[in-house]
Amino acid sequence: MRMFLRSRSGRLAMVSMALTSGAALVPSQCFGQTVFGLGLSASTLGAGVQGAVSVSGTSDIRAGFNAFNFSDNFSKDGINYGATLRLRSAQATYDQYFHKLGEFHISPGVLFYDDNAGNATASIPAGQSFSLGSTTYYSGSANPVNGTGAITFNKAAPMLLFGFGNLLPRSQRHFGVNFEAGVVFEGSPNAKLNLAGTACLTAQQTTGTCFNAATDPTVQANVVAEQTKLNSQLSPFKYYPVVSLGFSYKF
Repeated sequence: MRMFLRSRSGRLAMVSMALTSGAALVPSQCFGQTVFGLGLSASTLGAGVQGAVSVSGTSDIRAGFNAFNFSDNFSKDGINYGATLRLRSAQATYDQYFHKLGEFHISPGVLFYDDNAGNATASIPAGQSFSLGSTTYYSGSANPVNGTGAITFNKAAPMLLFGFGNLLPRSQRHFGVNFEAGVVFEGSPNAKLNLAGTACLTAQQTTGTCFNAATDPTVQANVVAEQTKLNSQLSPFKYYPVVSLGFSYKF
């Protein structure tokens, strides 16, 4: 009986040692302890706040919000613009890590809220020439040409990112670093231009050569032609580049 108990006790000790050793090799998620982290990022989408939760020992789900504002003045085709770039977006990605490749990861995802846009006020001093489409006009002295412009994108867009680092380190470390680059497939930008005031065909602004820019069909046709030219010039931005650096804390 004593030999049986000693043998049974030895077997239990061996099993206990095996379980203890195995637990050190298995990610904490297997024991129901989900890893969660919060981080800050700076990217071409703007300054961001991100949150990530572990799915497995090699994958996370991450979501974040980005924002940035920038203003500038410029001239194009004789039209002076006071422009503001407004970046607002929310994203979600599935991060698949390859630990044998130095924390390299592939992150397919989506901008499920894309409110990136450019807005501008347009003005042309009295008597100054400007072009719409292929036609040259002169801004009226009594009622100079003015207006607004806007550039918008699709409200949702798929994205694909590649990078190194992990916002949720699979170690005892609490701080994480993540660098990645990729692209958002947000579609061709849509430029809209609205003009008002008086547009004239000659600098002398004689009777019969000046038109209401907001209602004259010929001027409006040239406005559409100018929009088409702008959209063509902006078409490369249908593939919006993303470069991002993020820092996080794991809870």
